[in-house]
Amino acid sequence: MRLARVVSTRLVASLSILAAMTACGPAQPPRVLLFSKTAGYRHASIDVGKAALIKLGAANGFVVDTTENAARISEDSLQRYSAVVFLHTTGNVLDRNQQIDLQRFVQAGGGFVGIHAAADAGYDWKWYGRLVGGYFLSHPAIQPATLRVTDRTNASTAHLPAEWKRTDEWYNFKQRADDLHVLMSIDEQSYTGGANGATHPMSWYHDVDGGRSWYTALGHTEESYSDSLFLKHVLGGIKYAIGDARTPDFSRATAVHPPADSLFTKTVLNAGELNEPTEMAVLPNGNVLIAQRHGDVVLYKDGERTLRPAARLAVYDKLTATGGTVEEGLLGLTIDPDFTRNHFVYLFYSPKDTSVNRLSRFVFEGDSMRVSSEKIVLQFYSQREICCHTGGSLAFAPTGELFISTGDNSTPFDEKDNKFASHGFAPLDDRLGHEPYDARRSSGNTNDLRGKILRIRIKPDGSYEIPAGNLFAPGTPDTRPEIYVMGDRNPYRISVDQKTGWLYWGEVGPDAASDTLDTRGPRGYDEINQARAAGNFGWPLFVGNNLPYHAWDYAKGISGALFDSTAPRNDSRNNTGAKVLPPARGAFIWYPYGDSPDFPSVGTGGRTAMAGPVYRPSLLSSRSDRALPLYYEGKLLTYDWIRGWIMAVSMQPNGDYDAMEPFMPSTKLHALIDMELGPDGRLYLLEYGSEWFKRNKDAALSVVEYRGAR
Repeated sequence: MRLARVVSTRLVASLSILAAMTACGPAQPPRVLLFSKTAGYRHASIDVGKAALIKLGAANGFVVDTTENAARISEDSLQRYSAVVFLHTTGNVLDRNQQIDLQRFVQAGGGFVGIHAAADAGYDWKWYGRLVGGYFLSHPAIQPATLRVTDRTNASTAHLPAEWKRTDEWYNFKQRADDLHVLMSIDEQSYTGGANGATHPMSWYHDVDGGRSWYTALGHTEESYSDSLFLKHVLGGIKYAIGDARTPDFSRATAVHPPADSLFTKTVLNAGELNEPTEMAVLPNGNVLIAQRHGDVVLYKDGERTLRPAARLAVYDKLTATGGTVEEGLLGLTIDPDFTRNHFVYLFYSPKDTSVNRLSRFVFEGDSMRVSSEKIVLQFYSQREICCHTGGSLAFAPTGELFISTGDNSTPFDEKDNKFASHGFAPLDDRLGHEPYDARRSSGNTNDLRGKILRIRIKPDGSYEIPAGNLFAPGTPDTRPEIYVMGDRNPYRISVDQKTGWLYWGEVGPDAASDTLDTRGPRGYDEINQARAAGNFGWPLFVGNNLPYHAWDYAKGISGALFDSTAPRNDSRNNTGAKVLPPARGAFIWYPYGDSPDFPSVGTGGRTAMAGPVYRPSLLSSRSDRALPLYYEGKLLTYDWIRGWIMAVSMQPNGDYDAMEPFMPSTKLHALIDMELGPDGRLYLLEYGSEWFKRNKDAALSVVEYRGAR
């Protein structure tokens, strides 16, 4: 019995040691996830590339798993891998949560390899561009060229000849990172179509956000994946990305997922009673003042959930001659920053009896606004009996200045019987009698307040002064000192970041559906813009990211030179201001009717860009437990009336664009025309309704509340 117990004890001990050895196991080979989903062009070499890299891994001590299922780009899946390989991914291949999971993987120490078209993806997600090291710009036809190896010590290039002559598709790049360790460049003299000059890298590596990234622009052709030199090049890159073969440590990751859509509720406060609402202001007590185009100001009473009249102005809201529709009327409304004490309300409107657009101050007492208290602050001529573009949005800066948006007061439609009309391009017809078709008389005119965003400081008596920092100092010849931003078409909805003081606005753009670059210029773009300082944003000489129009002879249909964004000139006969304009600035975000290569998340279709608030929870007077979550701190909420989406735009520390993501994408919106944060951090929505120039049943005031964990 004693011997049996000894044997039994030794057996148990041996089994325990074996179990421990099995648990630790022999060293497992590192795993690599090869991802090749495409949302754009699909390369014919994907399948042979996958087969070649699986074989490459088997021969060199690592396992390659392949997928085109973006759900595999998740933390649960990625924790098994030392590196990921993006092979010929194109377009937007990841949703926002998957993007965050890839970012967390890299922050956790994971490696990344990009091959060829991996640079042709994630354009509106700038972290990905920094990860890859740059974005695809263009390429010429497949042809032979000479590559120059600039680092002969790296494992991915040590085996290559100093000059490597090879046939492939040669990418040009944009937005290249500054910290790239270049392994190989291309001699642009050895082929046609290069666009990056003397320093044109084709392979590189760098450390990014805690992880390792390696990229090669080679590998377009199917023949590449049977080329031993190319495969050894890729092998070196994968080994670099694998590093010490550890799996990622996600405790190091800092990127945060967005709150689930299901945690937000949109509660309709009033529907069916509004008649063409335009702009609103949430009062400190939770009531909401709403301007309506036909001249009514109405008050939503929060405690009673009722809508009641507060004032009525006599406005120009239809054509005098025919009674037809116009865009003018009561356009903008905001309250004074010191409203609790002074009860001042500001309205921007088109008075019925005078061809001006007017900013006035009124006193709000009880539940009504005293029309008799009107103090005219500013007004300027506006041509009537034409269409279109009014602007009219009002917003205060944290330092007390008031911003006022104004439209270009120009007709976007083709003039009847004019053979050589604008056709949706820039309206530049300066011939006598064609003034409504020339936006250079307004937007491009330094001496005219139309097509601008103005910035003034209102004095206690209702007059105003010019704050420092506007585009033109007082006394500058042929200019108006109120101008902060010029070169606007229809900056219909504006906002001001209450921390930085930066101005944001949506610019409703022109209608040309296609480029006609040789004769007229670019297709139309809507824009979301950011101004950290005063400037010229280009219209009608430029659109989008400073894309220039041609001068155009409207009598003969002859195209002229392209306008120069560095030294724009306004030579219109209708220009009453300076001929030499400030340099033009490009847009913050821009998108056409069709697919946007730069911001694919915005989709396609009609467009009416609007700018909402930047969320600053620390500045709220009393934060509700249903306020927007801290995840949105510092993000700009922007929206499109026609497309029906809201986007949360993230920015880099210096304010540059970084990423966008849908906000409440499953929520139906009915022509969202204004958006404002309440003093408690809840988000108010004002919907115009489905049909133009009508009292719509789906016109509504709503509030968005967050019901998740804080």
